[in-house]
Amino acid sequence: MGEKLDVASPQFDAAVRAACHEAFLETLAAGLPVFYLDSAGLNVMEHPEGRRFEIDWIPGAPAGENYRIVRELTAHAA
Repeated sequence: MGEKLDVASPQFDAAVRAACHEAFLETLAAGLPVFYLDSAGLNVMEHPEGRRFEIDWIPGAPAGENYRIVRELTAHAA
């Protein structure tokens, strides 16, 4: 059947990180924003041209209308 997958291995962690980063880049390349939680714990929306915004999620709102922009993140604020 193939190799047994060890999900607790550093190799698995590295493969997941690489796949997630590739999906992140592909999404931006397709012209779509990417939403994520940054290392400081902020909810971030990043646009393909590189602008980044802190957002708040709006529970129960329809998709595409379920967040509000708090502020634009600059290089100094990020």
